[in-house]
Amino acid sequence: MVSRTIAIMLALATTTPLAAEPRFFLSGTGTLAIENAHTKERVTAHYRRPDNTYDPDALDRLGRLFRSRGDGAVRDPVLRLVEILSHVQHLAGADHVVLLSGYRSPDYNKTLKGAARASMHTEGLAADIALANARLSLETVWHRVRALDCCGAGFYGRDAFMHLDVGRPRFWEKATSRVDENLAGGNARLFARTEYDRYTPGERIVVSVHSLTLPPVRIARQAKLGGTAVQLEGSAGDCVELTTTGATLALPTAPAFAERSRLTLTTCEPRAERTPESIDTNPIAVQAER
Repeated sequence: MVSRTIAIMLALATTTPLAAEPRFFLSGTGTLAIENAHTKERVTAHYRRPDNTYDPDALDRLGRLFRSRGDGAVRDPVLRLVEILSHVQHLAGADHVVLLSGYRSPDYNKTLKGAARASMHTEGLAADIALANARLSLETVWHRVRALDCCGAGFYGRDAFMHLDVGRPRFWEKATSRVDENLAGGNARLFARTEYDRYTPGERIVVSVHSLTLPPVRIARQAKLGGTAVQLEGSAGDCVELTTTGATLALPTAPAFAERSRLTLTTCEPRAERTPESIDTNPIAVQAER
């Protein structure tokens, strides 16, 4: 199921010109060596080809290794997270990454003491890792990841692991994590991410909305890419209703927009509890192939 889904996505992606550069601003080497700390399975996945397309078989192997520990549930790996992990492995000079916790099914997550109720692990957006035979210390790597301003990074020095996720750039240590406060409650930490960072003009841009803890949320079809007004896909009406976290929206044709800019989504009234008025994605660029 995992490989079939990825294969379909890749087939659709080939209908538009491929960017000459990697699809993400922060990219790894194209290879990720990773070991599951619990099962001792180890995979060296050459997940990205020389032409910057993704290998579905390699991603399928990563998806199985990342499966939920409690019930074996498997979820398609998030490309952005795979690239971050590969980058961190290379940055640290590590022989391989040790995966302590990858995807967690929502049911399994509920059984874990101290796990956030809206954990990004439940959407396959996070990984808790250690580093094997690394040139740099884990704390040094954490500080360098913080400087990249790319993602969520938590350092758990006493437990010898680091948390990485694809959410808004932020950082914390165990004492400052505030995991027991349900910080995402009432949609307070709602965020959006695009499938890639680099696009070509006319390419469809898929946007996922995450940390939706109080559905539904309605998103205005009128959005902005930088200062340019754009229209999201959707049925008739000014707003699109999202009922599940991880739900997707799409900008059907990307306008040429060479500089890095964020796609800004506006939530429609009435807004429940702590739902923000607007949500910015990660920066993206829309550039013609060189």
